[in-house]
Amino acid sequence: MRASPLISRRSLIRSTAGLAAASAMTMPAWARGQSLTHASQGFGEVSGERIALDVRGHHFGVGGRSGHAIAVNGSVPGPLLRLKEGQNVRIEVTNHLEEDTSIHWHGLLLPFQFDGVPGVSFPGIKPGETFTYEFPIRQNGTYWWHSHSGLQEQAGHYGPIIIESAQPDPRYDRDYVVLLSEFTPRHPHEIARLLKVGEHYFNNQMQTATEGDMPASERLMWGGMRMNPRDISDVTGSTYTFLINGHGPMDGLEYLFVPGERVRLRVINGSAMTFFNVRIPGVPMTVIAADGQEVSPVEVDEFQIGTAETYDVIVAPPAGSHALVAEAMDRSGMGVASLTSHKGHRATPPPLREPVTLTMADMGMGAMGGSHGGMDHGTGGSMAGMDHGSMDHSMRDTSKLPADVKVGPGLDMVAPMPMDRMDFPGLGLDTVDHRVLRYTDLKAARMNPHRMPTRSLEIHLTGNMERYMWSFDGKKFSAVTDDPIRFAYDERVRVKLVNDTMMAHPIHLHGHFFELVNGAGMMNQPLKHTVVVQPGSTATFDLTANEPGDWAFHCHLLYHMHAGMMQTVTVRPFPAPEEEA
Repeated sequence: MRASPLISRRSLIRSTAGLAAASAMTMPAWARGQSLTHASQGFGEVSGERIALDVRGHHFGVGGRSGHAIAVNGSVPGPLLRLKEGQNVRIEVTNHLEEDTSIHWHGLLLPFQFDGVPGVSFPGIKPGETFTYEFPIRQNGTYWWHSHSGLQEQAGHYGPIIIESAQPDPRYDRDYVVLLSEFTPRHPHEIARLLKVGEHYFNNQMQTATEGDMPASERLMWGGMRMNPRDISDVTGSTYTFLINGHGPMDGLEYLFVPGERVRLRVINGSAMTFFNVRIPGVPMTVIAADGQEVSPVEVDEFQIGTAETYDVIVAPPAGSHALVAEAMDRSGMGVASLTSHKGHRATPPPLREPVTLTMADMGMGAMGGSHGGMDHGTGGSMAGMDHGSMDHSMRDTSKLPADVKVGPGLDMVAPMPMDRMDFPGLGLDTVDHRVLRYTDLKAARMNPHRMPTRSLEIHLTGNMERYMWSFDGKKFSAVTDDPIRFAYDERVRVKLVNDTMMAHPIHLHGHFFELVNGAGMMNQPLKHTVVVQPGSTATFDLTANEPGDWAFHCHLLYHMHAGMMQTVTVRPFPAPEEEA
């Protein structure tokens, strides 16, 4: 039976079509009214040794907004892929669009030719064609998949992945996916065009000349640099409806539990452009994994999750209904669901908090006072009397940059005193009165073999916000396609990312996990595939380049990548094949 082109909430929970004899597909237990051992809560599920995925254009509506979408197996988001550690999988992707498409398996270790990045690891999937991805499953944990073609990810071309461990995990009784994303009726290319016209186009929270408690001198300084302290997110709730598993805030999405159960929530940020602050007011969360990799348990009340990151948490909620809130970092909207022991009961979410305002630390001015390194607006750290002209010059002084950073129109700011901010919980969360996760809280649950780096590499995150130009080292991807970042196979390198811009960037390296240099012991540095580099700051990781091939390296804010903040990493030579015994 053909799916309706209009995807309703009901259609999202329908099991999706595939290879009947080869794919094992099951309707989530919650949709059948049975025991909730595993549940995808909003989309179909596919599993088995062979899986079929069909990509088609659709229409999607949620929260009073409707427009163009891309559905995979008839739903937005696409189906949950449930895989098992140690299996081999063959995934046949058929493109029914009128343009090329692709699927990248975000966070999976696999041969580079199946990584799914057109122009880097394969040519893409032409209209009407089928491409077969085939690779062994070498890991377990929480991951996701998405298109790497054009801006299709924004239109709904994404979905979750759960890889079950070869060993059962006794720490929880119930297992849920919490896939965070956003929907807009605007076509992604229109959004890209409007951001080029004016980078504040979607921001309705810009600070006026008389608003707030900022001293006049500081306000003049911001104006002189053509910057606004409320420039937190490029695309906001003015055009986005924030989703959890494809459901808007008014849809009444429920995660059911029985009092006394321990519930594992696999939180995936599958958005195009949104950082989310996740909390369940009154219910502590124990973080047990980051980016699919186990960490020593740490109990928090809230955490910020950057685009493309995943966190697994365990909660033991008391009887009743509890609001699961994913508030956009700029506080322009939120995704909402109910974690409830009473079917049909909705929890009341908290109101949106006050908008976030950037500080001096976010300009790369270092620790100059204030709650997150910003200026104290009281007497101790006032900017009164400071030479703002000199400061403006300092923030544009390109003499601080390495020689290989290209200085030109794509670079309009240099962080004068960038500092490591691994202990920073995320914009807007440094002043709350409860426990918030920080990168410095993360420690690998199992010791990693440690080798000292033999080389260091510094990469600058650069941009011109006014022209909406984004790059690495001042060079857009289109200008460096023949000049990749080169690593020798099995080389150990310490990579320092320097964010010369005033926006947070989630930087993702394909095909590898790296170790965050976050203050943990040398053998307990946490493994991640994506790291958020805070505005005007640095972040450092140790990489063992042991996955040969060509890999994408980019900011995972979709329109930043589209505008040029991407590079190719090449790992060579290929190791000699192991001789058979």
